[in-house]
Amino acid sequence: MKKVIHRAESRGHANHGWLKANHSFSFASWYNPERINFGAIRVLNDDTIAPGAGFPTHPHDNMEIITIPLSGVLEHKDSMGNVAQIKTGEVQVMSAGTGVTHSEYNGSQTEELKLFQIWLFPNKKNVTPRYDELKLNLEDHKNRFQQILSPSPDDEGVWIHQDAWMHMISLDPDTVNDYRLKNPSNGVYIMVIEGNVEIDGDQLKHRDAMGVVESDTIHIRATSKSDLLLIEVPMQF
Repeated sequence: MKKVIHRAESRGHANHGWLKANHSFSFASWYNPERINFGAIRVLNDDTIAPGAGFPTHPHDNMEIITIPLSGVLEHKDSMGNVAQIKTGEVQVMSAGTGVTHSEYNGSQTEELKLFQIWLFPNKKNVTPRYDELKLNLEDHKNRFQQILSPSPDDEGVWIHQDAWMHMISLDPDTVNDYRLKNPSNGVYIMVIEGNVEIDGDQLKHRDAMGVVESDTIHIRATSKSDLLLIEVPMQF
């Protein structure tokens, strides 16, 4: 097993007033040559958006974009004709493919919007752009790994053009769970959304993250009530 730990405070930070952003990987004006990507993961942004504010219409291509609201309401519009509000407990996915434009705003005039936005490199280029969203049953990740994304339209969760899986889990204190990789040659990037955990002997806290490669099983023990996001991706793609 090989591990890399990204402490919360080591991330890139940007404060634009209306947007407070934390970058796990190089993004916009923050560049770290050792933090370009983890396998197929190119971006993991932890954003707080002020009431009524947001990102005006902008383009993407050849990227799989996953958005997970942590609190608040995301208002989405895109060039495919989709207009949606995505709330806590839901996940949104967009395959940019040959090209798409979209806008993202805080749908509330009074409350902050907090979200993760994740970009994964696709395994197919120039696909037809597509959009999907899914409401999760939050009870399904209480002390178990709830799959929220996979490579297959027929599998649990949303799907993308990449051999990647995402799971969320909410752990009670002193709960122990093992995550078994779908493909042992993949890597897993684990973000601690809330709480404190021990992962294969290393202590991680709120918004710390760990990347693991060359292992088929990850041992996780919650030392307090904790919420985690696990992203399994190919390391070569």
